Amino acid sequence: VQLQASGGGLVEAGGSLRLSCAANGRTGGRGAMSWFRQAPGKEREFVAGLTWNGDIIRYADAVKGRFTVSRDNGQNTVYLQMNSLKPEDTAVYYCAADSRIYSVGQRASDYPYWGQGTQVTVSS
Repeated sequence: VQLQASGGGLVEAGGSLRLSCAANGRTGGRGAMSWFRQAPGKEREFVAGLTWNGDIIRYADAVKGRFTVSRDNGQNTVYLQMNSLKPEDTAVYYCAADSRIYSVGQRASDYPYWGQGTQVTVSS
């Protein structure tokens, strides 16, 4: 079971980035997949997530209207399109997978599978 996140980088405020997370192996099949982030000195926080068929999508208030989460089940990949980035979005971004089908957990403890994290830095 492996989750491989990519797409982070350095971008100016107002810019965009697209994160990808590819899942290999048995990650729960049709479970929810989500993105979390962790800034230095802060706890890991939920960013966005969705169920396997996309009927439930959740966003943190801080990213609503700017970030879009999506997934390609054929490729076992989840994406996070981040627009209008702000310096406060700077963090290590992690993808996570769950085995539950009908809900999107918003606590880190809800997810048994995690990627390695990718750094996003937004300069002012």
